[in-house]
Amino acid sequence: MQGLLLIAAAIDRLNRWIGRLVAFLTGAMVLLGAGNAVARYLERDIGIRLSSNAYIEAQWYLFSLIFLLGAAHTLAVNEHVRVDVLYGRLSVRARVWIDLVGMIVFLLPFCAFALWVSWPSVANSWTTLEVSPDPGGLARYPIKSAIIACFGLLFLQGLSETIKRAAWLRGATLWPGALPSTEEVAQ
Repeated sequence: MQGLLLIAAAIDRLNRWIGRLVAFLTGAMVLLGAGNAVARYLERDIGIRLSSNAYIEAQWYLFSLIFLLGAAHTLAVNEHVRVDVLYGRLSVRARVWIDLVGMIVFLLPFCAFALWVSWPSVANSWTTLEVSPDPGGLARYPIKSAIIACFGLLFLQGLSETIKRAAWLRGATLWPGALPSTEEVAQ
């Protein structure tokens, strides 16, 4: 079990690093969006084209990366959306069991399925070197690869969360922050 916990810790570190990257991308997207908005107004006033489809698509690509790459980090830090009607009233042990079963039955199979159905489209996009149909648009094949990265990282993080919960249920001592509510687990 100790070897699996080392793998889980490595996955956590990877997705927390990616979370920091996503924070940087968020700042870049906001700046690019503000620049696009200012450029559109200046174009109207000075009559010179300052914006382009490439800038607009770059903003869209950054948003896509933030959403797709942020999913695994969101799971790692327990900030994902959950319906908490009954869950919050349960014991920590019951919540760990629900999380464990949910990951094994829903999250991991869904990620594997998403990878399986996405792969042909992403591979085709790379084969054809797909580009935007809009004039001056960007290449589409690199951004489509983010779909594979997203579900791959989410699968890995789901695996990490599964390992940590199984280890906790078996009585293993985990590192601080390994489980979502460390304070409650300590009770």
